Amino acid sequence: MRKELLLAGVIYFVTMFTLLLSIYRFVETWQLSTLNVFVAGGLVLLVAVGWGYVLTALIFAPSKKMENTLSDLTHNIIHELNIPLATIKANASMLKKGMEDEKSLKRLGRIEDASVRLEKLYNELVYSIRKEMHSIEKERFYLHALLEERIAIFEEQGRNRFELGVPQYEIEVDKIGFEQMFDNLISNAMKYSEKESLISIVLEDNTLSIIDRGVGMSSTELLQVYERYFQVDEQKEGVGIGLNLVKSYCDEVGIGIHIYSEKNEGTKVMLNLATIHI
Repeated sequence: MRKELLLAGVIYFVTMFTLLLSIYRFVETWQLSTLNVFVAGGLVLLVAVGWGYVLTALIFAPSKKMENTLSDLTHNIIHELNIPLATIKANASMLKKGMEDEKSLKRLGRIEDASVRLEKLYNELVYSIRKEMHSIEKERFYLHALLEERIAIFEEQGRNRFELGVPQYEIEVDKIGFEQMFDNLISNAMKYSEKESLISIVLEDNTLSIIDRGVGMSSTELLQVYERYFQVDEQKEGVGIGLNLVKSYCDEVGIGIHIYSEKNEGTKVMLNLATIHI
């Protein structure tokens, strides 16, 4: 698209420059009256507007058509994904009511847990697509309740211990985006920490801190930490875009983010929530 816009801009300005130069020469040669000069100027303006409209239509019409097609296709796919997800949840719930065998109940419990995670991924997919198409409305919610819910999901992995020190604190922000941002930070804290080591989440003076006792980062690594695809340890899972997405979200909604870390000591991520606090 950038190349097309640049080419259209060059064509437009070259064309208009040639036209203006021709009119200037014509006026200079024939020594036309002031009225005729104004008429010529009006014609040039009409040509400029018309030519600009034609170029814009030629460039953006195919893109708009493709966008509408992708939008319709995405809407249909999302709708079709929701149907089997709802079917799995409904049938698992019905089977559970008439079942007493403990082993079977555990298996159904795993299916229900998997469907909950799948529903979460589905909602995040819908959110990402809608965010690309239009702005997402802000929601009011209590931070403590949200963090408890997210931590409970991570605790199911049976890995790290969590310490939550967050009082009643209401914020107004894009909720799903905030969840994704927090999940990325917790995932990083777990990934670069020893199994069962403590991860603390505390809120003081409008600042939410996520503290791990992991491998930490050097000053050089800290300078690169927000770069896309950068990883402290490339042997760990992931592709190195988590903190890049976190930074983009924080900048978008006005959350100040600062990272403090020392090698072999751990990392502390500080989020200033003052701008979204109610």
